[in-house]
Amino acid sequence: MTDRKSGAPIIIVKKTRKAAAGGHHGGAWKVAYADFVTAMMAFFLLMWLLNATTEDQRKGLADYFNPSIPVSKISGGGQGALNGTSVLSEDTLITDGAGATANYPKTRKFDDDKTQAAEAEKLRAIEDAINDQKIEAMNEALAQHIQTRMTPDGLVIELVDADGAPLYNAGSSTPSPILHDLLSVIAPVLATVSNDMAIVGHTDAHNFANTGNYSNWELSADRALAARRLLIKSGIPKIQIAEVTGKADKEPISTDAYAPQNRRIAITLLTR
Repeated sequence: MTDRKSGAPIIIVKKTRKAAAGGHHGGAWKVAYADFVTAMMAFFLLMWLLNATTEDQRKGLADYFNPSIPVSKISGGGQGALNGTSVLSEDTLITDGAGATANYPKTRKFDDDKTQAAEAEKLRAIEDAINDQKIEAMNEALAQHIQTRMTPDGLVIELVDADGAPLYNAGSSTPSPILHDLLSVIAPVLATVSNDMAIVGHTDAHNFANTGNYSNWELSADRALAARRLLIKSGIPKIQIAEVTGKADKEPISTDAYAPQNRRIAITLLTR
């Protein structure tokens, strides 16, 4: 090719670039690597599954993928996963595997419930016996001191003060004749069971007259200890009394914090 004016040839140079070795090859390798990792994960999952299942479960798994076997609309081809059991079934518990009823039988819960029901029934019988004693063997003056109630902890028998008829000498832990009479009637009934007992002393809200460190806390605890000694003297084994505490005026049973009924001894037959 020549220049029309000068007649000299025109030279055109074309530059080309060579690809450098190791250049970018796109993202195809990432897809291949992801497929490889997925395949390895499936392989190790299969190995774990074969090791963690029984022969019957593996057969159930194979049957699930067998189109010749009808598939249940409710569960995956069987009663449960891997031919096992399902907690989705009504009144059904898992019977195999960790935490199953094979390791923790359902009958244990039934036995516990049955034991608790029998225990509650026994305590109600004791409550009835105490109330019968209150009616038959005691006069009205003594009967007014006894209150019973069932609680989640057990049967509570409360011996309460009444106007002009205290259980202890005023301001002391010395039992009155009334408390002696009450415990002499109640103790034989309590002795018919082997349940542990808790004894709690209570006072009213009147400030203790003595000075120093002795307060209603110490007074309520000392009165509970005095009741413990009388129960033991009446035939209750020492080992059966599991707890002796004093709660001062912190748990009144009357809306009037100064009412004599708040001065009481609570004996609880504890549930097992």
